[in-house]
Amino acid sequence: YVTHDQTEAMTMGDRIVVMKDGFIQQVDTPQNLYDKPCNIFVAGFIGSPQMNFLDVTIQKKGGGYAAMFGDHEIKIPAGKADAGTLDAYVGRTATLGIRPENLHDEEAYFGLDTASVIDADVDLAELMGSEIFLYLTSGETKLVAKVPPRSGAKDGDRIKIAIDCTKIHLFDKETQQVIFN
Repeated sequence: YVTHDQTEAMTMGDRIVVMKDGFIQQVDTPQNLYDKPCNIFVAGFIGSPQMNFLDVTIQKKGGGYAAMFGDHEIKIPAGKADAGTLDAYVGRTATLGIRPENLHDEEAYFGLDTASVIDADVDLAELMGSEIFLYLTSGETKLVAKVPPRSGAKDGDRIKIAIDCTKIHLFDKETQQVIFN
């Protein structure tokens, strides 16, 4: 069965083949395509709204690693990638991916050890019924967060956003292949 409708494929298929320009990108279960994309194309294609992508610089911080994004530091949790893999990227630009539902504007997330907090301006708060899509700008980067309808964020607000670092993905900037999920 062939479809260009990802929702249809995700709900009907047991195994999905994602293709781009006639080439197979990834063959996997719907959940693995979503949770463990093999490259930036699959990560951006699967999911709605699509995954957020940020250009980051990898730095070694004490015994761990961080992805620097403007003035913000995004912690890379231990166990996300082995040291040898990330050592090769220290000082280099990579692409960090984070899904909209893993960006939180609730204060309860700000103090968690698994969260890094960034500042962002709300360009648009779009009520979708059971959720709100926040269209944000942080520095030069545009982001979309999917937050609960109890969020108090309004158009024009400057807010804090907690990134669930356990859910980040890192991609090689040049090859666009996954470094870790």
